[in-house]
Amino acid sequence: MKNPEKPMFLFLILASSFAAMASAKSTIEPCSNTDTCNAMLGYTLYTDLKVSEVASLFQVDPISVLLANAIDISYPDVENHILPDKLFMKIPITCSCVDGIRKCDSTHYKTRPSDTLGTIADSVYGGLVSAEQIQEANSVIDPTVLDVGTNLVVPLPCTCFNGTDNSLPAVYLSYVVREVDTLTGIARRYSTTITDLMNVNAMGAPDVKAGDILAVPLSACASNFPKYTSDYGLIVPNGSYVLTAGHCVQCSCALGSHNLYCEPASLAVSCSSMQCRNSNLMLGNITTKQSSGGCNVVTCSYNGFANGTILTTFSMSLQPRCPGPEQFTPLISPPDTLPKDMIYSPAPSPEFDGVGPVAPGPRSSVFPASGSIPGVNPANGPAGSISASSVSVSYSSISFVISIVSCLLV
Repeated sequence: MKNPEKPMFLFLILASSFAAMASAKSTIEPCSNTDTCNAMLGYTLYTDLKVSEVASLFQVDPISVLLANAIDISYPDVENHILPDKLFMKIPITCSCVDGIRKCDSTHYKTRPSDTLGTIADSVYGGLVSAEQIQEANSVIDPTVLDVGTNLVVPLPCTCFNGTDNSLPAVYLSYVVREVDTLTGIARRYSTTITDLMNVNAMGAPDVKAGDILAVPLSACASNFPKYTSDYGLIVPNGSYVLTAGHCVQCSCALGSHNLYCEPASLAVSCSSMQCRNSNLMLGNITTKQSSGGCNVVTCSYNGFANGTILTTFSMSLQPRCPGPEQFTPLISPPDTLPKDMIYSPAPSPEFDGVGPVAPGPRSSVFPASGSIPGVNPANGPAGSISASSVSVSYSSISFVISIVSCLLV
């Protein structure tokens, strides 16, 4: 990694100094452009909530919340299904560059009777934000007095880091540390390493405490769609699904790999043709035929959405042997109760750990080996590891640190 310029160096020194005084740490990523990325929040329900109510808290699509947690969206009246208290969920959000740091500032909350900034931060949003951060974002003079119906901006933590981790595609989860957590346990749960977590979060020692917010890299599959497509840069974490192309196409990431697989979605919506040109194959179809020279693999893969049209790519390749089926996280029914072993537990791990079922993608008999799906090449996704402009630091008061840096730069 190249050495950052002097202003960034001053920023790191100041931020590290104030982190020592913090009761809880959070990872911030300095930025200087206007791009966005897909990110996730680790959220624990504070009470029983409908799927639509969870989505409303973060102003996101209820279907995207379900698919991010591998929950079957074909369940009857699924958006009104009641999810149990203390269920841990991954919430997909858009991470932006705001005032020089990565954050999500598109979430708004309308205050209710008996709300305080503290209860909104600690209870409703599960510690993902502090009362002080909400107060600053909304210029609240007296945090103990809130008028009912006040519309508050809720700044939520997120990171992008170029959509990569160790030069491989990744989506970052903002995870609130619990009393029972250790860095070892978090690393194991999300199929990463202690060293990687320490590097990503600029930690000098493998020590965490309740309330800390860690940026956790989730292994993912990156697309290689043309830049003119509306879903250019699509990236899907292992263990999750996403809808694209106007809810017509569903994409997932094979467990333990970086192969993106897309197929027609199950929702009843009006969609453009999904047949590959000059073939009888439909999007997601993969056929194999053994021959004396090897295995002939024919695929019809998704290549993005542009001007209301679903783009497909038809390809044929000869491989030394026919590939075996890849495995995907199975879609589950919306949970009604919280089993003891799931209390405070995360949603399905981004990597399969050998416990429980795995499922092959529907509508396809065989999935190609790594790199054989046309149009999907992780090497062509966001390249490189964390850049000098994407150094993470721990902080207790973002505004205080940035204000001092601003003075130094004047």
